[in-house]
Amino acid sequence: MSADMKLNPESAAALLKAAGTNRIPVAPLRDRLVHSSQDGAYAIQEINTLAALAEGRRLVGRKIGLTSLAVQAQLGVDQPDFGMLFADMAVGDGEAVALGRLIQPKVEAEIALIIGRDLKYERHTYADLIRAIEYCVPAIEIVDSRIENWNIHFVDTVADNASGGLYVLGARPVRLGEFDITNCTMEMRRGAEIVSSGSGRACLGSPLNAALWLADMMVRYDRPLLAGDIILTGALGPMVLAQPGDRFDVSVSGLGQVSACFGF
Repeated sequence: MSADMKLNPESAAALLKAAGTNRIPVAPLRDRLVHSSQDGAYAIQEINTLAALAEGRRLVGRKIGLTSLAVQAQLGVDQPDFGMLFADMAVGDGEAVALGRLIQPKVEAEIALIIGRDLKYERHTYADLIRAIEYCVPAIEIVDSRIENWNIHFVDTVADNASGGLYVLGARPVRLGEFDITNCTMEMRRGAEIVSSGSGRACLGSPLNAALWLADMMVRYDRPLLAGDIILTGALGPMVLAQPGDRFDVSVSGLGQVSACFGF
């Protein structure tokens, strides 16, 4: 493919936006972009973020992806990625999810942090982060991809809002000091079957490490985390394909439970 046939950021963003609207995935972007780089991919994401804000959608937080070292190695990267969370992406605990909203959903269990102070420093410390965390809840992220067959590399998923779909937050807030965020264990069940398990350490060694990385990155990309924002810190175990009629129940030791149900 010659350079003049490649996609500029605006064209790539339009393709992804249309794929989300029409629920028809597109071919991978990575070999079709004028700027197939980390910054180029985030530029595409930002175009669609600005479009969403212009439509009146409310930005309420961020999601962190690629927090598993094994997945990073698979995609040939040495860091996570981030995406935007909007209010209309939220689903209630146990509320039925209409599969018509999604293309090829998968679920993963996470810990969500809700922050009570702005995080605007160029370089944050653990103390800054701990002071800012108002409470934690268990969460299920329903990831989705506008890229065909989840055939993604780093640039594809970053451009595609870090493969963001929907998310479910648990209903019982817990203070950071009331459970062990690093050593907590997680089980995700589909019916009686355990389909995913892990611990806080599966998320970059601790969800706090992931959140600290995010805080610095968001300042670098001029979208700092603000009081009230939600942070989905990353998967505690392997993601699982969601099928019509599935119900997933997640339990995180010391933190509580959260459920996601899928309609037909």
